[in-house]
Amino acid sequence: MADRTAAAPKARTKSIKRYNKYGYIFLIPFAAAFIIFQLIPLVQTVYNSFFENYKSGLKMIGPNFIGLDNYKTLFASGDFLIYFKNTMIMWVMGFIPQMAVALLLAAWFTDVSLRLKGQRFFKTVIYMPNLIMASAFALLFFTLFSDNGPVNSFMIQLGLISKPYQFLAHIGSTRWLIAFMNFLMWFGNTTILLMAGMMGIDTSLFEAAEVDGATSTQIFWRITMPLLRPITVYVLITSLIGGLQMFDVPQILTDGSGDPMRSSMTLIMYLNKHLYSKNYGMAGALSVILLIITGILSLIVFKFTASKQVES
Repeated sequence: MADRTAAAPKARTKSIKRYNKYGYIFLIPFAAAFIIFQLIPLVQTVYNSFFENYKSGLKMIGPNFIGLDNYKTLFASGDFLIYFKNTMIMWVMGFIPQMAVALLLAAWFTDVSLRLKGQRFFKTVIYMPNLIMASAFALLFFTLFSDNGPVNSFMIQLGLISKPYQFLAHIGSTRWLIAFMNFLMWFGNTTILLMAGMMGIDTSLFEAAEVDGATSTQIFWRITMPLLRPITVYVLITSLIGGLQMFDVPQILTDGSGDPMRSSMTLIMYLNKHLYSKNYGMAGALSVILLIITGILSLIVFKFTASKQVES
């Protein structure tokens, strides 16, 4: 009897191990794709960052090992800090209204007492810009806000301006256009994520708060927002990563120049210029720095929000 009892756990362990191997088999495609398309390029990029490897005319210089000289050149020129500032400014200009509008819409759509009609239609409409290619979106706005575009024609007809306003010739208007496009493309996705978080909150908490006499504003800030923190952290970090990778919209809108006065030049546009000129050493160094910055900023956001959650 004792032998049978001892043999049962062993048989169960063997059965679990036998089934576990199927899990590892299903992981093979992901592991292979990760190694081929992410890990190997990452290692190659870090390797290239330590070499002098660029094209001068028709002659290719390098690869010659130069250590950290590419990194020193990036920081010494000052361009990196300027383009980093540009990137963060335009990301913040788009992210703040994106979160505000998404929170408002998510609260409306999940509030049963409002009984909004046509919710499926409106959810589809607000998510549709996310399905449009950023290049097509940027080209559309380039046409709309050009000197002879529909926006200028409409403003002249209304008597708001006497001559066409050059939207892409002023720093503020160019940055606001880029931020506005990013807002339009992503606020629908953010709304869906926040709605999913709100719908996962236990309704009994809201009912108990209403019984205690809490107002709608108090319920939102004291119950909804604290319980939404995991979703908001996810949205913030993913939006931050996307903001640091901002490329297609400003690239097309400014024809790759980052004008006026390089005020809309982003880090990825700067990286693209190095790749276009076949300066693989500088491009590799910039990619590594961008990876480090993304990791540091994401860690800061996560640690800051985690500490806030512990305090609350």
